[in-house]
Amino acid sequence: MDISFTTKEESKRLQEVAFLKLSPEERVRAFIKLSIFMNGFKTEKPKEDKGNFVIQIPPKNENS
Repeated sequence: MDISFTTKEESKRLQEVAFLKLSPEERVRAFIKLSIFMNGFKTEKPKEDKGNFVIQIPPKNENS
């Protein structure tokens, strides 16, 4: 595994170049694979209160 230090813009450019090197079929497969991976993330609230300290920031009013 290589670690590189780049700017956000350079990292995005490198990812785009690597993606565009793929054939159309490989791009579709990569998209499906990513979709399946992302499906595993859940944003549900915990079912039980574990006593954790939670900071809630109220939404900004449009009038203020």
